[in-house]
Amino acid sequence: MGEHDQSRAIPNPGPIMKLMLAIGHTMTLKCVVDLRLADILHSFDGPITLFKLASLIDSPTPPDTSALKRIMRLLVHNQIFTSHEPSTLEGGETLYGVSELSSWLLHDSDVGVSPMISSQTIPMMTLPWCYLSQCVKEGGTGFEKAHGCKMYDFASKNPEFNDMFNHAMASQKKLITMLLRNMYKDGFKSVATLVDIGGGTGEVVAEIVKEHLHINGINFDLPHVVSTAPEYNGVTHVGGDMFQEIPKGDVIIMKVNYKFFIFVHS
Repeated sequence: MGEHDQSRAIPNPGPIMKLMLAIGHTMTLKCVVDLRLADILHSFDGPITLFKLASLIDSPTPPDTSALKRIMRLLVHNQIFTSHEPSTLEGGETLYGVSELSSWLLHDSDVGVSPMISSQTIPMMTLPWCYLSQCVKEGGTGFEKAHGCKMYDFASKNPEFNDMFNHAMASQKKLITMLLRNMYKDGFKSVATLVDIGGGTGEVVAEIVKEHLHINGINFDLPHVVSTAPEYNGVTHVGGDMFQEIPKGDVIIMKVNYKFFIFVHS
């Protein structure tokens, strides 16, 4: 086999390199949330310059525009934002604008993922990924390997982490509620008692009960989770362990690995 044939036989390393550097894509999303870049761009009617964007970042020192430019280039590549390049004749600067995806990264949005991104990209949550091989060899979870206890035990003893995690779950549940309402609409008319297993601070069942006042809602989760839940009309918060016992109801909602299961008691 000649030298030319040998070079052709080498597999393309591109897909592996892309996976290896995928953390960079995740961390640019964290950057968008931390710097409120989506909020800034969505506050304008049209695209703005990099320097205008940088000037509106809340920072004790002037932002590094060269670093921001590199980050924006990757975000544009991933279609989080848009860029409008000036023509050769026009001159001028590149303008950056919003996209459909960027609306998911707004703060204080009815449906968004910024709290989830914030909670999943802190060192406390990224470190467990470094222990995957040990989990295979020894069993257990990455969080236990990294921090010496289960995540929910850690949350029960650390109010700040617990609040961040619950806030992230609550933002995710807004999306869940919207999907449930669209999928089932009138499907809750014959339900008397609705139980949400692992319902966090109760947003999902509360929204359903608000639209179907005849339903008695039960939000079930670990005691330290429901202890921080706000009160909702028609909803009772119950603390416990789902592996020991769960409240009875006509319909039970459960989310497992981003899939929704609805169990109807007959």
